Amino acid sequence: MNYRLLPIAALLLLLTLSCEQSDTDRSARSQGRTLEYPATVYFHNSEGDTLHSIRVAVAETPEHRSTGLMDVHEMPENNGMLFIFDREEPQSFWMANTPLGLDIIFASSDGRIVRIHRNTSPYSDREVSSEQPSRYVVETHAGYTLRHDIQEGMFISFERNKEE
Repeated sequence: MNYRLLPIAALLLLLTLSCEQSDTDRSARSQGRTLEYPATVYFHNSEGDTLHSIRVAVAETPEHRSTGLMDVHEMPENNGMLFIFDREEPQSFWMANTPLGLDIIFASSDGRIVRIHRNTSPYSDREVSSEQPSRYVVETHAGYTLRHDIQEGMFISFERNKEE
C-alpha cells in the first residue's frame, strides 16, 4: 500500500462527504417550511353573502406572527395565512425571507377589510402598512383578491376546521 496517497484519499473522502452534506442542506433550505391549514377564512360582501373561502395556517402567537410565511416556497392555490393580533391597532408587515408574492389583507375587529396591498414583492424590505387599526391580517397568493373581486369595505370571518 502506498502510504503517501493515504492523506490525499482521506482529504478526498472528507470533501466528498462535505459536498454531500452541503447538497442536503441546500435541498432542505430550498424546500422551505411546510404549513398545516387548520382554519378557513371566508370573504363576504357587504350584504353578508360568502364570495369565496381559503384554508389558512394561523399565526396567533408573537413567534408565529413574526415568522409568518417566511421560507415557505410552496403553498396550495386557495390557501393562505391568518394573523390574529391581541389588539386592534395599525399593523405593519414586510416580505423579508418570504419567497412568495402575496396579497395582504388587513381587517378590523369586526372583520371589515380596511386595506389591501396587492402583489407584494418577494423578499422586499419595504414596509406594508394597514394605515388604519386592524386586528386580523390575511395573506394569500398574489392576485387572489383581483381574481375573486375582494375589495376594501368587504368582510372576513374565520373558523377552525373540525378534526377530519
